[in-house]
Amino acid sequence: VQISDNWPGYSLDLFTYPQHYYGDLEYVLIPHGIIVDRTERLAKDIMQDIGDNDIVVLCVLKGGYKFCADLVEHIKNLSRNSERFISMKVDFVRLKSYHNDQSMQDMQIMGADDLSKLTGKVSFRCFLLTLFSMFCKDIVGTGRTMKVLLNNIEKCKPKMIKVASLLVKRTSRPDGYRPDYYGFEIPDLFVVGYALDYNEHFRDLNHICVINDHGKAKYRV
Repeated sequence: VQISDNWPGYSLDLFTYPQHYYGDLEYVLIPHGIIVDRTERLAKDIMQDIGDNDIVVLCVLKGGYKFCADLVEHIKNLSRNSERFISMKVDFVRLKSYHNDQSMQDMQIMGADDLSKLTGKVSFRCFLLTLFSMFCKDIVGTGRTMKVLLNNIEKCKPKMIKVASLLVKRTSRPDGYRPDYYGFEIPDLFVVGYALDYNEHFRDLNHICVINDHGKAKYRV
């Protein structure tokens, strides 16, 4: 699903959201209900593609945890209602690549000390997205973060690596990387909500929203 650069978004008045964020947001870019429906469709596409392979789901924290949880739950439900049962294991890795709203040159990978368990497994990533070994990540921007992580994963020689991301951002610095599965292509905006944060705030916001200058200043570190 592609969201155009001139998409005005939805008025905040149409939705409920935590009162402590009043005045900190510009608009709702993607409502929670649409996120849920699109994630269910991604789960169906993944089920069709992976065949009889068992899955190790590698969730990229922290921004990917809600997308990963919802995606895994949809896959489990589809598996229960089909003749093909898919075995899934879930593990976690944490990446830190932003300071305030700026991407850092040096990315930190935490919790990835024992990636050897992925050897011979099907690998996906849920970033938001965020899986098998799927990597679940929340958002793919320039792709630099993904390349660093994938280089580390590939050393373990997994049977297959796939990447699922909830969001892909159109940026002025693309490197040609695209995840195998993604929910929405969005403009080059700093978005928060649905576990995406700005200095650890806004993770409790269900919708994906655009933060305003007041919100950035209020929570800047």
